[in-house]
Amino acid sequence: MRLLIVEDDSLLGGGLRAALGKAGFAVTWVRDGKAALDLLPAQDFAAMVLDIGLPGLSGLDVLRQLRAAGNSLPVLMLTARDTTRDKVLSLESGADDYLLKTADMEELIARLRALIRRSGRAVGSLTVGDLTLDLDAHTVCKAGEAVSVSKREFDVLRTLMEGAGRVLTRGQLEQSLYGVNRQVDSNAVEVHIHNLRVKLGATILKTVRGVGYTISRSSA
Repeated sequence: MRLLIVEDDSLLGGGLRAALGKAGFAVTWVRDGKAALDLLPAQDFAAMVLDIGLPGLSGLDVLRQLRAAGNSLPVLMLTARDTTRDKVLSLESGADDYLLKTADMEELIARLRALIRRSGRAVGSLTVGDLTLDLDAHTVCKAGEAVSVSKREFDVLRTLMEGAGRVLTRGQLEQSLYGVNRQVDSNAVEVHIHNLRVKLGATILKTVRGVGYTISRSSA
Protein backbone atom coordinates (compact mmCIF):
# COMPACT_ATOMS: atom_id res chain seq x y z
CA MET A 1 0.00 0.00 0.00
CA ARG A 2 1.32 3.42 -0.98
CA LEU A 3 1.53 6.24 1.57
CA LEU A 4 2.27 9.92 1.10
CA ILE A 5 4.08 11.62 3.99
CA VAL A 6 4.09 15.42 4.05
CA GLU A 7 6.60 16.52 6.69
CA ASP A 8 9.23 19.29 6.55
CA ASP A 9 11.37 18.04 9.46
CA SER A 10 14.20 15.97 7.97
CA LEU A 11 14.80 13.79 11.03
CA LEU A 12 11.14 12.97 11.59
CA GLY A 13 10.40 12.52 7.89
CA GLY A 14 13.28 10.11 7.46
CA GLY A 15 12.26 8.18 10.56
CA LEU A 16 8.67 7.89 9.39
CA ARG A 17 9.74 6.70 5.96
CA ALA A 18 11.99 4.02 7.47
CA ALA A 19 9.49 2.80 10.08
CA LEU A 20 6.50 2.74 7.74
CA GLY A 21 8.59 1.05 5.08
CA LYS A 22 9.47 -1.71 7.54
CA ALA A 23 5.75 -2.06 8.30
CA GLY A 24 5.13 -2.94 4.64
CA PHE A 25 4.10 0.41 3.17
CA ALA A 26 5.53 1.93 -0.01
CA VAL A 27 6.34 5.46 1.16
CA THR A 28 6.69 8.71 -0.77
CA TRP A 29 7.95 11.62 1.34
CA VAL A 30 7.65 15.30 0.40
CA ARG A 31 8.47 18.37 2.51
CA ASP A 32 5.86 20.96 1.54
CA GLY A 33 2.18 21.22 0.72
CA LYS A 34 2.55 22.27 -2.91
CA ALA A 35 4.64 19.18 -3.68
CA ALA A 36 1.95 17.03 -2.08
CA LEU A 37 -0.87 18.57 -4.13
CA ASP A 38 1.20 18.17 -7.30
CA LEU A 39 1.73 14.46 -6.60
CA LEU A 40 -1.80 13.49 -5.63
CA PRO A 41 -3.42 13.51 -9.10
CA ALA A 42 -0.60 11.46 -10.59
CA GLN A 43 -0.26 8.65 -8.04
CA ASP A 44 -2.68 6.32 -6.29
CA PHE A 45 -2.06 6.56 -2.55
CA ALA A 46 -3.88 4.58 0.13
CA ALA A 47 -3.52 7.38 2.72
CA MET A 48 -1.63 10.55 3.58
CA VAL A 49 0.21 11.53 6.78
CA LEU A 50 0.09 15.33 6.91
CA ASP A 51 1.80 17.84 9.19
CA ILE A 52 -0.02 21.10 9.99
CA GLY A 53 3.01 23.40 10.22
CA LEU A 54 4.43 23.23 6.71
CA PRO A 55 6.40 25.96 4.89
CA GLY A 56 4.33 27.98 2.42
CA LEU A 57 1.05 26.11 2.15
CA SER A 58 -0.04 24.82 5.58
CA GLY A 59 -1.29 21.32 6.18
CA LEU A 60 -4.80 22.67 6.78
CA ASP A 61 -4.70 24.48 3.44
CA VAL A 62 -3.58 21.27 1.72
CA LEU A 63 -6.42 19.39 3.39
CA ARG A 64 -9.05 21.98 2.43
CA GLN A 65 -7.92 22.02 -1.21
CA LEU A 66 -7.93 18.23 -1.27
CA ARG A 67 -11.51 18.02 0.01
CA ALA A 68 -12.70 20.92 -2.16
CA ALA A 69 -11.52 18.93 -5.18
CA GLY A 70 -13.65 15.99 -4.07
CA ASN A 71 -10.69 13.80 -3.11
CA SER A 72 -11.64 11.37 -0.31
CA LEU A 73 -8.08 10.13 0.36
CA PRO A 74 -7.78 9.14 4.06
CA VAL A 75 -5.71 11.78 5.86
CA LEU A 76 -4.08 11.45 9.27
CA MET A 77 -2.82 14.72 10.72
CA LEU A 78 0.48 14.17 12.55
CA THR A 79 1.45 17.31 14.42
CA ALA A 80 3.13 18.79 17.47
CA ARG A 81 0.10 21.02 18.07
CA ASP A 82 -1.87 19.60 20.97
CA THR A 83 -4.67 22.13 21.51
CA THR A 84 -8.31 21.16 21.18
CA ARG A 85 -8.75 23.99 18.67
CA ASP A 86 -6.11 22.56 16.32
CA LYS A 87 -7.74 19.13 16.49
CA VAL A 88 -11.21 20.56 15.85
CA LEU A 89 -9.96 22.64 12.91
CA SER A 90 -8.27 19.59 11.39
CA LEU A 91 -11.35 17.40 11.70
CA GLU A 92 -13.67 20.14 10.44
CA SER A 93 -11.36 20.65 7.45
CA GLY A 94 -11.70 16.99 6.49
CA ALA A 95 -9.05 15.06 8.41
CA ASP A 96 -9.93 11.45 9.22
CA ASP A 97 -7.71 11.20 12.29
CA TYR A 98 -5.38 13.35 14.41
CA LEU A 99 -2.25 12.19 16.24
CA LEU A 100 0.52 13.96 18.14
CA LYS A 101 4.12 13.51 17.04
CA THR A 102 4.92 12.15 20.49
CA ALA A 103 2.70 9.12 19.83
CA ASP A 104 4.12 5.62 19.63
CA MET A 105 4.98 4.42 16.12
CA GLU A 106 2.89 1.27 16.59
CA GLU A 107 -0.15 3.44 17.28
CA LEU A 108 0.48 5.46 14.12
CA ILE A 109 0.75 2.27 12.05
CA ALA A 110 -2.41 0.82 13.61
CA ARG A 111 -4.39 3.99 12.98
CA LEU A 112 -3.21 4.19 9.37
CA ARG A 113 -4.21 0.60 8.71
CA ALA A 114 -7.60 1.23 10.30
CA LEU A 115 -8.16 4.31 8.12
CA ILE A 116 -7.20 2.44 4.97
CA ARG A 117 -9.34 -0.54 5.92
CA ARG A 118 -12.41 1.63 6.52
CA SER A 119 -11.86 3.49 3.25
CA GLY A 120 -11.88 0.25 1.24
CA ARG A 121 -8.59 1.15 -0.49
CA ALA A 122 -6.61 -1.88 0.62
CA VAL A 123 -6.02 -4.59 -1.98
CA GLY A 124 -4.22 -7.91 -2.15
CA SER A 125 -3.85 -10.61 0.48
CA LEU A 126 -2.24 -11.41 3.81
CA THR A 127 -0.58 -14.73 4.64
CA VAL A 128 0.62 -15.90 8.05
CA GLY A 129 1.56 -19.56 8.31
CA ASP A 130 -1.29 -21.56 6.75
CA LEU A 131 -3.77 -18.69 7.07
CA THR A 132 -4.56 -16.48 4.06
CA LEU A 133 -6.86 -13.46 3.93
CA ASP A 134 -8.02 -12.19 0.56
CA LEU A 135 -8.52 -8.47 1.16
CA ASP A 136 -10.51 -7.98 -2.03
CA ALA A 137 -12.91 -10.92 -1.68
CA HIS A 138 -13.02 -10.73 2.13
CA THR A 139 -12.38 -14.46 2.46
CA VAL A 140 -10.30 -16.58 4.84
CA CYS A 141 -8.54 -19.84 4.05
CA LYS A 142 -6.75 -22.18 6.46
CA ALA A 143 -4.47 -24.75 4.85
CA GLY A 144 -6.25 -24.10 1.56
CA GLU A 145 -9.73 -24.67 2.98
CA ALA A 146 -12.26 -21.81 3.06
CA VAL A 147 -13.45 -20.72 6.51
CA SER A 148 -16.65 -18.72 6.93
CA VAL A 149 -16.21 -15.68 9.21
CA SER A 150 -18.26 -12.57 9.96
CA LYS A 151 -17.10 -9.09 8.93
CA ARG A 152 -15.98 -8.25 12.48
CA GLU A 153 -14.17 -11.58 12.84
CA PHE A 154 -12.42 -10.92 9.53
CA ASP A 155 -11.36 -7.46 10.72
CA VAL A 156 -10.00 -8.78 14.03
CA LEU A 157 -8.05 -11.51 12.26
CA ARG A 158 -6.75 -9.07 9.69
CA THR A 159 -5.52 -6.65 12.36
CA LEU A 160 -3.73 -9.44 14.23
CA MET A 161 -2.18 -10.79 11.02
CA GLU A 162 -1.00 -7.33 9.99
CA GLY A 163 0.74 -7.12 13.37
CA ALA A 164 1.90 -10.76 13.45
CA GLY A 165 4.47 -11.28 16.17
CA ARG A 166 3.29 -8.27 18.19
CA VAL A 167 0.87 -8.23 21.10
CA LEU A 168 -2.15 -6.00 20.46
CA THR A 169 -4.26 -4.71 23.34
CA ARG A 170 -8.03 -4.91 23.40
CA GLY A 171 -8.08 -1.13 22.97
CA GLN A 172 -5.98 -1.32 19.81
CA LEU A 173 -8.25 -4.00 18.36
CA GLU A 174 -11.37 -2.00 19.27
CA GLN A 175 -9.90 1.08 17.59
CA SER A 176 -9.11 -0.84 14.41
CA LEU A 177 -12.68 -2.18 14.33
CA TYR A 178 -14.75 0.81 15.37
CA GLY A 179 -12.54 3.88 15.05
CA VAL A 180 -11.63 6.47 17.66
CA ASN A 181 -14.02 7.61 20.42
CA ARG A 182 -16.68 5.00 19.61
CA GLN A 183 -18.60 3.31 22.42
CA VAL A 184 -18.47 -0.49 22.07
CA ASP A 185 -19.57 -3.45 24.17
CA SER A 186 -16.96 -4.26 26.80
CA ASN A 187 -16.55 -7.88 25.68
CA ALA A 188 -16.92 -7.41 21.91
CA VAL A 189 -13.31 -8.25 21.10
CA GLU A 190 -13.33 -11.29 23.38
CA VAL A 191 -16.41 -12.62 21.60
CA HIS A 192 -14.78 -12.26 18.17
CA ILE A 193 -11.58 -13.93 19.42
CA HIS A 194 -13.58 -16.83 20.86
CA ASN A 195 -15.46 -17.33 17.59
CA LEU A 196 -12.24 -17.28 15.58
CA ARG A 197 -10.67 -19.89 17.85
CA VAL A 198 -13.68 -22.15 17.33
CA LYS A 199 -13.37 -21.80 13.55
CA LEU A 200 -9.57 -21.76 13.15
CA GLY A 201 -8.31 -23.78 16.10
CA ALA A 202 -7.82 -22.99 19.76
CA THR A 203 -4.08 -22.31 19.51
CA ILE A 204 -4.10 -19.90 16.53
CA LEU A 205 -4.76 -16.72 18.51
CA LYS A 206 -2.81 -16.48 21.75
CA THR A 207 -3.78 -14.51 24.83
CA VAL A 208 -1.01 -12.65 26.67
CA ARG A 209 -2.55 -12.33 30.09
CA GLY A 210 -3.00 -8.76 31.23
CA VAL A 211 -1.82 -7.36 27.88
CA GLY A 212 -3.80 -8.53 24.85
CA TYR A 213 -3.72 -10.93 21.92
CA THR A 214 -1.21 -12.04 19.31
CA ILE A 215 -0.69 -14.35 16.38
CA SER A 216 2.80 -15.65 15.65
CA ARG A 217 4.47 -15.04 12.29
CA SER A 218 4.49 -18.79 11.67
CA SER A 219 0.98 -19.47 12.93
CA ALA A 220 -0.23 -23.01 12.38
